[in-house]
Amino acid sequence: MTSYFPEDLKVSQLHSLLLSSVAPRPIAFASTIGEDGQPNLSPFSFFNVFSANPPIFIFSPARRVRDNTSKHTLDNARSAKEVVINVVNYEIVHQMSLASTEYPEGVNEFEKAGLTMMKSDVVKPFRVAESPIQFECKVNDVIALGSGPGAGNLIICELLKMHISHDVLKADGSINQERLDLVARAGGSYYSRANRGFFEIPKPLRNLGIGVDTMPDFVKNSMILTGNDLGMLGNVDSLPGKKEISAFVKDISERYPNIKEMSHREKHKIAQNYLSYGDVESAWKLLLS
Repeated sequence: MTSYFPEDLKVSQLHSLLLSSVAPRPIAFASTIGEDGQPNLSPFSFFNVFSANPPIFIFSPARRVRDNTSKHTLDNARSAKEVVINVVNYEIVHQMSLASTEYPEGVNEFEKAGLTMMKSDVVKPFRVAESPIQFECKVNDVIALGSGPGAGNLIICELLKMHISHDVLKADGSINQERLDLVARAGGSYYSRANRGFFEIPKPLRNLGIGVDTMPDFVKNSMILTGNDLGMLGNVDSLPGKKEISAFVKDISERYPNIKEMSHREKHKIAQNYLSYGDVESAWKLLLS
């Protein structure tokens, strides 16, 4: 057995070992609002429910390991003292991942991830309409666990109102866990689907994905592509150029001889197949051909 004292490891190494060891972890898809009214949305896997009376959640936005800066969610929770915690199921997991991209202050992650802002009933932050369960909360306290890189900040939230989709409710009012299809976080690029097991999602690009909001309308308004498909397509830093697209069309023309005459719907179905194998580059080339 290999053993370590925490102080003998770099923070980044210890952070990685902890995340891979304590897994899978539930995800708090936290919506907050800045002092200027700017919405913010970001996922956190240092999260759980700790009490039913009063109903208390705690999640922890850690200070960034690389530069010891704080995250917008933490700043907003301290100033506005309100948050909405949205649960993450498999249908929105790629959009959730895209929303974790560290976009500059002022960028709306709802729009970047292609998610719908839904007005809350008792707090100012918006709910994620696509999330099957949403918790409107007040922030009772924020406890800093340290001041250095990687230090956590416990945001203690009290539930004010919860919303549950009829799609995941049984006739007796309890939640159908299989239909809910929750997703949890593990180490590295790994996630766990509650009823299927582990799968991987590439980490969001450090140099920022284009997001769903900048996609051509015929792509982002597709009747074929799912939210997860759009989340994958949004995690690229640029779109392919005309030469790349032409070369791609030539390569697949034997398999799809009528590619130039295909409707958007036909192309979207084939692009979706590429995405099922994680081939985002080919999907984009086909969509833009």
